[in-house]
Amino acid sequence: MRLLIATIMLLALALPGLAQGDKAKPNTLTPKEIADGWLLLFDGETTFGWRPASAEKSEALKVSGGAMELNPPGKAAIQFGAPFPSFDLEFEYKSAKQQADIFMRAADGKGVYYSYGLDPKREWTTFKLSVKDRQVYWNDKPSLDKKDEFFRPAPMSCVFGFDQRDGQLSLRNIKLRPLNTTSLFNGNDLAGWNVFPNKKSMFAVVDGAINVKNGPGDLQTAGKYKDFVLQLECKSNGEHLNSGIFFRCRENEYQNGYEAQIRNQFTEKPMQKYLIEEYDPKTNKLIGKKEMLSTAVDFGTGAIYRRMPARKQMSKDGEWFAMTIVAHGNHFATWVNGVQVADWTDHRPPSDNARTGCKLE
Repeated sequence: MRLLIATIMLLALALPGLAQGDKAKPNTLTPKEIADGWLLLFDGETTFGWRPASAEKSEALKVSGGAMELNPPGKAAIQFGAPFPSFDLEFEYKSAKQQADIFMRAADGKGVYYSYGLDPKREWTTFKLSVKDRQVYWNDKPSLDKKDEFFRPAPMSCVFGFDQRDGQLSLRNIKLRPLNTTSLFNGNDLAGWNVFPNKKSMFAVVDGAINVKNGPGDLQTAGKYKDFVLQLECKSNGEHLNSGIFFRCRENEYQNGYEAQIRNQFTEKPMQKYLIEEYDPKTNKLIGKKEMLSTAVDFGTGAIYRRMPARKQMSKDGEWFAMTIVAHGNHFATWVNGVQVADWTDHRPPSDNARTGCKLE
């Protein structure tokens, strides 16, 4: 297994609206935060991307007044679906009682479990969790010194969430920035990349960005990656152009893998019908197809193409936008301009071809 934390910086991201130094409204990001790679984990309107932390714990989660509220009759816990290996996490919370924790553990549920009690606060209070160099920090303080006999390194890939035992925990402005990223593009040439032969596309580096024109084609990394966080900035230079980012591809094959779609065409009302396949997570057998109405045309930017449409439009043609793809095992999540638009788990039977089944290699 090779773990990639990758960032492709094509050009400085310039978005309309707030000035670079302005503070964002609740549950939004400033243009600078988007350019710096921050991701919203709560959009202020839905609980998209969150789930119960375990089958044994009930969930009492709702959204009210731009805040996510965990208000169980008893003990409850929620966690964010997408795992990250190294990151800064920030959020604001309110809690009347000292019965709430933030926790972190390995994505596979095994190994060391970290937990920190949140002090009761009746006003919105900022809290930070960081994982750097396999060490956990609570509000910039290490959980344990590396020399301590009880010290254990943080998991290679971490999930985090909140545990509430009594009263109500309110959360907002939950955002995360992946750390320890490695650039896949040097801004000067296509070193580390291979152009798939005998296709129409012409790839070149123009003004510090990878440019493609003249028709269909495929530019592939020389390296191979399994679980990763990929961040980039891109611009679609035409009306409703169809592009995308393939991953977990079959070697020496043309555009064969999962695809994070790039197509900035959405309708005002949900008019597109998609049949979403549903598979049993234990047996991997097809159990049915669910019809979904969507505003996204041809699945939309940020979709897992042919699997799950993007839930909302966050990018436009002719404008630079940021995109993030997180792949961990059979779980995939995407963000466009810092807002999560897809969260999908592939429960299809295992396969070495992502077109026909769940590809983990």
